Amino acid sequence: MSRAPALTAPRRPTRQIHVGHVAVGGDAPISVQSMTNTDTRDVETTLAQIQALAGAGADMVRVSCPDEEAACAMGPLCQRAPVPLIADIHFDYRLALLALQHGVQGLRLNPGNIGSVARVAEVARAAAERQVPIRIGVNAGSLEKDLLARHGEPCAEAMVESALHHIRILEKLDYREIKVSLKASNTAMTVAAYRQLASQVDYPLHLGITEAGGLLPGTVKSSVGLGLLLADGLGDTLRISLSADPVHEVRVGFELLKALGLRQRGVTIIACPTCSRQSLPVIPLTARLEERLAHIQENITLSIIGCVVNGPGEAKESHIGIVGGEGENLLYRAGKPVGKVADGAVEERLVAEVEELVARMRDQQATKGMKTT
Repeated sequence: MSRAPALTAPRRPTRQIHVGHVAVGGDAPISVQSMTNTDTRDVETTLAQIQALAGAGADMVRVSCPDEEAACAMGPLCQRAPVPLIADIHFDYRLALLALQHGVQGLRLNPGNIGSVARVAEVARAAAERQVPIRIGVNAGSLEKDLLARHGEPCAEAMVESALHHIRILEKLDYREIKVSLKASNTAMTVAAYRQLASQVDYPLHLGITEAGGLLPGTVKSSVGLGLLLADGLGDTLRISLSADPVHEVRVGFELLKALGLRQRGVTIIACPTCSRQSLPVIPLTARLEERLAHIQENITLSIIGCVVNGPGEAKESHIGIVGGEGENLLYRAGKPVGKVADGAVEERLVAEVEELVARMRDQQATKGMKTT
């Protein structure tokens, strides 16, 4: 397969922290997060969503703790979750302490509403004892009143000032297991804030455009903002914030990283937009295959092209490819044509081809592991 030039600048050097077993910053891969939207107090429903997010590839999941019962629910959730959990705390520092007692692997605190320095210090001490990192989550919608009075309105400069203020508080407490986010619903403000802060500290950055909107507009808005930052070499972990099923957040996050060449996971489907030349129902076929192959973690490229104009060229660059033809479609494997597939058999044949390739990859990996032990 041909090589493409790099789209991004070298990653910004940062400190490395750990959220449970997941490394963030340093030379670690950029991690993808999401957040549950269930009632945290309903452990079984919340756990089911956490498992769905983990199945989609989420490296860690944030869970809101709006009250004492929710904070206590973090105990059984942390014990049974397949990925590290981060407690999202607002207003009441005691909820952070309670969540820590119940085993959370990370905290997200909004510096504009968590309370006095003494309360932040108490949380920092408890987090340090448990080696739990804290994300300083600055949000343009909840900046401190004195900053708003000084700057007149939410802006990148006010967000950076807020972040630096709370970073210094934690540093004075000798606490440095920190990551930082500076989120606004305004894309330009968010990008400017991250760029400004990145030049002043070496803590890992959690990227996101807050309240980005529904699935389509939120995906576009987040991809533009985060894409600009990632192309600059900024960002160590990210969340795509969508008013939609949070599983979509994980999928969009990985697709963004894959498009930038920053991380590979799962099946990448190359599909044509279709025209009157198509001899294959590309659009519904692609939609079904995206769902059926979403569980696969191995890096595989599958091309689905409706006609022979671009089909052979794309198929030669893919692990598996199908090119539409009249009544019969040409199947490619490792860039070479291997046979024809009737229209009604295409979907099942492609699923089988991908699953067989995955099995071979896993066998090869297992054999390689045996040789190195």
